[in-house]
Amino acid sequence: MAEFFLELFSEEIPARMQAKAAEDLARLLGEALAALSPTDVRTFFGPRRLALAAELAASVAESRSVERGPRRSAPEQALAGFLRKHGAELGSLREEGDFWVLDKVSPGVTAASLITTALPALLRRFPWPKSMRWGGTSGFTWVRPLRRIICLLDSSVVPFDLRDGDDDGHGLVAGNLTEGHRFLAPGAFAVSSAADWQAGLRARNVIVDAAERRAMIAEGVAAIAAQAGYSVVDDPGLRDEVAGLVEWPVPLLGRIDAAFMDLPAEVMQVSMRVNQRYFALRGADGKAAPAFAFFANVPGNDGGGAIIAGNERVLSARFADARHFWDLDRRVTLESRVAALDAITFHAKLGSQGDRVRRVVKLSCYIAGKLAIDNRPPMRAAVLAKADLTTGMVGEFPDLQGIIGSYYALHDGEDRAVAAAIREHYSPKGPTDAIPSNLLGCIIALADKLDSLAGFFGIGEKPTGSGDPYALRRAGLGIIRIIREKQILLPLREAISQAGVNYEDLTLDSEDVLRFLVDRLRVQIRSEGLRVDILNAVIGDVTDGVFGFLDSEITPFTEFLNSADGKKFFNAFTRVNNILQKTLEKNEAYLGLPNEEDFQDAAERDLSQSLNKVNRELSYFVLKDRMFRDRLDTLCQLADPVENFFAAVSVNNRNEILRRNRLALLIQVRSEMLSVADFSKIDG
Repeated sequence: MAEFFLELFSEEIPARMQAKAAEDLARLLGEALAALSPTDVRTFFGPRRLALAAELAASVAESRSVERGPRRSAPEQALAGFLRKHGAELGSLREEGDFWVLDKVSPGVTAASLITTALPALLRRFPWPKSMRWGGTSGFTWVRPLRRIICLLDSSVVPFDLRDGDDDGHGLVAGNLTEGHRFLAPGAFAVSSAADWQAGLRARNVIVDAAERRAMIAEGVAAIAAQAGYSVVDDPGLRDEVAGLVEWPVPLLGRIDAAFMDLPAEVMQVSMRVNQRYFALRGADGKAAPAFAFFANVPGNDGGGAIIAGNERVLSARFADARHFWDLDRRVTLESRVAALDAITFHAKLGSQGDRVRRVVKLSCYIAGKLAIDNRPPMRAAVLAKADLTTGMVGEFPDLQGIIGSYYALHDGEDRAVAAAIREHYSPKGPTDAIPSNLLGCIIALADKLDSLAGFFGIGEKPTGSGDPYALRRAGLGIIRIIREKQILLPLREAISQAGVNYEDLTLDSEDVLRFLVDRLRVQIRSEGLRVDILNAVIGDVTDGVFGFLDSEITPFTEFLNSADGKKFFNAFTRVNNILQKTLEKNEAYLGLPNEEDFQDAAERDLSQSLNKVNRELSYFVLKDRMFRDRLDTLCQLADPVENFFAAVSVNNRNEILRRNRLALLIQVRSEMLSVADFSKIDG
């Protein structure tokens, strides 16, 4: 095996594009060099470079194969297509029976030759989200001007260039030169391997491993905050972004002017993150600290003093803008802004944000009614939930929608529960985000998400395998999480229909939306390491979409199936179900109820009596409470009578009366078993 190393050195690459570009590079090179069996593939990415190291076979050996072509009687076009596909001439074919056959010989090729051939085309079609041209007349594009290419195979340069006909490809030719830190170690130097490249750049103030830079950033910001008595507001996304902005992370601490400390902490944090990529800090009391942390790409000649002062001035200007919006927005009430939502489009086919609010209000009242609570607080929260979309603060910082509305609601004297619901009704925004903290917030969040699902499904904008532009999967998962975690017994099928009714001239397939939600539920269950077959058994055929009790049933059901009694019962169910399935396959007519007068064996009478006893006890539990494990345990009373029944009698008796009566009894037994859970969906 030979070590292959490639570095693409350019001007600054946008941080958001780096990781995906490294994945694309590994994928494309893996495809292009597949014949060389790449192993130990490692990628590196950062502000000015994209690199890959791998182990490759030194060459591809000559290979021979026999390719069968079209029949000799096939049209000329078929034969021409076969020859074109394999790059062969008619004279190279031979006849074998009724077919043309090609004895194909693929000559051996060295790794260097294959790399030289594959790389130019690969780089010319590299899938950057956005590319640019620069200087000269070349049509070659890259995310930012590409300056150098290193291509090594076992320390030797694999020389290729980016020429394409008359296009000179900016004169770029692969070599062995790269550059260190732009300011701390400018200038080119030669490398001989991936390890030499990594060590050489570290010596020249460049950390090439993105994971190492992220760790340095996390540790650096925590240390500098702790020295000042603060802690860092956790922001993994910001750490990733900063790791894509600096090659040599230098943590620094700045101060926030006391005049801005009365701004909401969220406003300060979003302004720092969005505008300047600063880290927000907290004091020991959990409140916003009068300081911020950030990373420079150089330490500075004065220990960073000038850099800190400059960033403090910039942040003060940003906070002054935020204060302007904060003061200006509060001159009018949140309620007075609701009418302006009619001028904001939600979706061209689904109306304005005002239309959306009116639908969410109706749906919130419906949900409140189903949960038997006063609908006035949900109505108030739903009316105000989107009003902050008209504020200057949300216009400047869209991430604050809901959050800033809650602050303005409290300023207007709204109830704290209403304000909390406004803040949290977009939650959960992801799989790790918390659901709304109180029931009122859950109601508004459910109504908002159900409205979106109904609307977009109604106009045919469903998620596909390649995209989900309206984040409907996230909305569906949010609905499932809220219902499960709060144990909300909401009939989703009916709620979906109600959401569809709130739209005018919209044809909605409620079953389609419910299936989508059940699929989200299965994805969630699987991600939690739980058994999907147990979920399917608990929810059965999803007749009403009430999932609020799932967590109180999945665990005891799993424990039941793993118990000795549970295994014994499941074996009994399986025997009953198997014989009835065979009967149904033969199109057995409906058998009616079993007739006790036709019982001939004590085992038949015992099973019938046990069935009646179990039925009475299950009815009691349903009236009393769900008591799921108790209901499962009650079913165990049928296990022995079922086994005794099969041991004592022949179901498919020659006597038609006895056969039909016994089958009717087993149908009743299976029906009782399935009334608790659909055991037929359990993997045997």
